[in-house]
Amino acid sequence: MKFRIARHTKDLNRIIDFYGRILGMKVLGEFKNHHNYDGVFLGIPGAGWHLEFTVSGTMPVHYPDNDDLLVFYAESVEEFNIIKERFIANRVKPATPKNPYWTKNGITFTDPDGFRIVISIVRK
Repeated sequence: MKFRIARHTKDLNRIIDFYGRILGMKVLGEFKNHHNYDGVFLGIPGAGWHLEFTVSGTMPVHYPDNDDLLVFYAESVEEFNIIKERFIANRVKPATPKNPYWTKNGITFTDPDGFRIVISIVRK
């Protein structure tokens, strides 16, 4: 089974830049004017999952709440620190997580659409 999360966005280019530059995701595919939607698939090649973001003439009508999270697990402390430094270098400030678990087990940021991203470390 493969997995995809799809979300409508206000600014596709800003999302591509954010997830690519900061989280290191690659454009795995894209489409233009498919039933009036443009979209992109972002992810890590070979990972078996990806994120889909779309835009159209209709603006999104969803409101992120502080428990709407995409959680990414770094494979090591070194990888965690590299990702964290990319957020800081790009002036993306940490956000206070609603769930205290993420205060102890990761760091939380907000993407350009206002949705939360948690970076944690795989526990072995």
